[in-house]
Amino acid sequence: MGKTDGDNMANNRGASVKYENVQKSYDGESLVVKKLNLDIPPGEFLTMLGPSGSGKTTCLMMLAGFEPATGGEIYLNERPINNVPPHKRGIGMVFQNYALFPHMTVAENLAFPLQLRKMSKSEQEEKVKRALDMVQLGKFGNRRPGQLSGGQQQRVAVARALVFDPELVLMDEPLGALDKQLREQMQYEIKHIHDNLGVTFVYVTHDQTEALTMSDRVAVFNDGIVQQLSAPDVLYESPGNSFVAQFIGENNTLNGIVTSIEGNECRVRVEDGTTLFAEKVNVVSEGDRTTLSLRPERVELIAADTVENKVTGRVEELIYLGDHIRVRMNVCGNDEFIVKVRNRGERWDLEVGQTRTVGFAARDCKALDYAA
Repeated sequence: MGKTDGDNMANNRGASVKYENVQKSYDGESLVVKKLNLDIPPGEFLTMLGPSGSGKTTCLMMLAGFEPATGGEIYLNERPINNVPPHKRGIGMVFQNYALFPHMTVAENLAFPLQLRKMSKSEQEEKVKRALDMVQLGKFGNRRPGQLSGGQQQRVAVARALVFDPELVLMDEPLGALDKQLREQMQYEIKHIHDNLGVTFVYVTHDQTEALTMSDRVAVFNDGIVQQLSAPDVLYESPGNSFVAQFIGENNTLNGIVTSIEGNECRVRVEDGTTLFAEKVNVVSEGDRTTLSLRPERVELIAADTVENKVTGRVEELIYLGDHIRVRMNVCGNDEFIVKVRNRGERWDLEVGQTRTVGFAARDCKALDYAA
C-alpha cells in the first residue's frame, strides 16, 4: 500500500514503553508473567509471540490498563502508568473481534473516540476522512459494520485505533478471524501503515509467520518468560534455545552428546552413533546432552565437498508443494527428517526407498539445550 494523505496523521514519533520487573498472578500463587523487563523504543513494531498461556496477551492487557500488574512498574514515555486508568493512557487498541458498534456507521465509529476527547465537529470530520483514506475505505463512511466484509471491518478497527493520533497502538490477535489470503494481505497493510506513521506498535500473536513478516523485533514468550528478544532474521537463523528453534519455523532435531568443543564449534555423537559438527550455542562442556537444530532448507541432497556433515538417509515420502518438494527421510535414526528441495523446473529423480547422501554445514546445525 503506497503512501496516503493519512501518512502525517501522527507526529512520526511513537511512545517509549518500559516493563520493569513486571509480574502478574491471577490467583496469588502462580505467576502468569515472571519479572518481565522489556524496553520498547519509540516507533518500534514489537511483536509478543508465543503459545496459548505463555503470558503474551496478559502483558498487552497490563500495558493497556485492562489488567493490573501484581508487581513491578510499566512506564509510558518514562512516566509510570500502573495507576493510570485505560482511558487516560491515550493508547489505540485493535482486537480480534473488531469491537465496532453495529448501530453506528463507519464514520460514526471512527468519530466516537474523538467525541470523547471533545474535539470540534470540523476536526472530527477531517481526522475521520484522513483515517479512512489511510486504510483505503474513503467511500465507506456511511455504511454500517454489518455491510462490510471481515477484511473491511478490520481496516475500520485499525483506522479507529489511529484516528486520534496515538503514540502507541496495541493489537491483540487482530487478524485471527480472517482467511489465509486476506490475513497475509492485512499483514503487509498494517506493516505499511506502521512504516508510514512512525508510531509504536505492540502486537500479540501466536502465528510465527505473522511475527516474522511484520516486526522490527519479536519477543518469544513461554511460561511467562521472554525466551528470546531479537530481530526476525536473528530469531530464525540463531535461535537461543530449543524452545525458540522449535516454535519458530520448521526444523529437524537430533539428540546427542557433546564429545569435544573447539571455539564456537563442537562435535556431537547423536543417538545412532554418527558424529556431527555443529555450532556451539548453549552447551558448555564435553559430556553435555544436547539437541541439534537444523532447518530443512539448509540440507543439501547433493552434498557439496565443502560441507562438514555428510550422512546417508532413506527417502520415506515425497510431497510436491509447487515451489518446493518436501522430502521426508530417515537420517541418523530420525524418520521425520525433512529436506526441502527447491523446484527449479527440472526433472527430479527422487523415489521412495532410495538411499541418498545429504549434507549440511556445521554453522547451520545448532547445538542447543537438550529437549527430550
